[in-house]
Amino acid sequence: MFNRKNKLLALKIISLFSVVRGYNIPIIILAQYLSAIFILAPEMRALDILLDFNLFLIVFASSITIASGYIINNFYDSRKDLINRPNKSMLDRLVSQSTKLTVYFSLNLIVALIASFISWRAFLFFSAYIFLIWFYSHKIKKYPIVGNLMAALLAVLPFFAILLYYYTKLPIYEIENYKNQFMVISAHATFLFLLLLIREMIKDLENITGDLVNNYKTIPIIYGEAIAKQLITVLTLATIIPVYVLIDIYDVGYMDIYFYACVIVLIFFLLYLWKSHSKGQFLLLHNVLKFLIVAGVFCIVLIDPSVLWHGKKLLLSF
Repeated sequence: MFNRKNKLLALKIISLFSVVRGYNIPIIILAQYLSAIFILAPEMRALDILLDFNLFLIVFASSITIASGYIINNFYDSRKDLINRPNKSMLDRLVSQSTKLTVYFSLNLIVALIASFISWRAFLFFSAYIFLIWFYSHKIKKYPIVGNLMAALLAVLPFFAILLYYYTKLPIYEIENYKNQFMVISAHATFLFLLLLIREMIKDLENITGDLVNNYKTIPIIYGEAIAKQLITVLTLATIIPVYVLIDIYDVGYMDIYFYACVIVLIFFLLYLWKSHSKGQFLLLHNVLKFLIVAGVFCIVLIDPSVLWHGKKLLLSF
């Protein structure tokens, strides 16, 4: 009996881990810290950034907010996921809906407490972020175009929390210089936003059966598969703009290798897109985009590899 209870408890923990997509959280944390070190505050020592307690709280609060967002999204999508992702859905259902809501509200309360400790700006930001995630999961995601745009925006917002944090720390005489840095940050954010938006539209093609049954008004359902592919093609071609800005106008170090590789992969992505018609094919395209996004996180270090090779920025001024 004892072993059976332990086994059931372990399965519920695994189920909750699946619901909050715990495998994504470490990637998000790493992305935020690498963005801070190499993009948002390149003039600061890496060690100072890593030991910044308020930054740690912002990253921690962002991670918890995203985890709670996955919970509320899973709560509203339970019927749809039963059709689109039956295996994952059966695992997720080991945790009751009431337990999911309890964990969801508990996590949001923790975020509110952490944010209020940081500053009133942080409290307002995370309160708005929590509300937008709930509003998206409850209402907006059922509508075409707006739902896709909002999903991509919500995925990028945690990086703006760090951006605002460093902006408020700047002395007045450095704000003008930071505006130039803001253009570089905006180009990175635009590229990421476009990849996320394309991924959301690929997910609509992948999940068309479950969306249709549950009355989700996605682009493929309202306008058809061909129109959805045309929009994805336009968005994919649009990624060339931020790539050009980052490679030819600003200095991104060796990360230009990543952007060149992305352009090549996206060309083959488009060729395969127009040949794809089945759920399995769209899933492959979805995984290609996920790989590009995750690879982009690790490739941020290519902006200044000396941090890893010589510890130059880490040890500076010791």
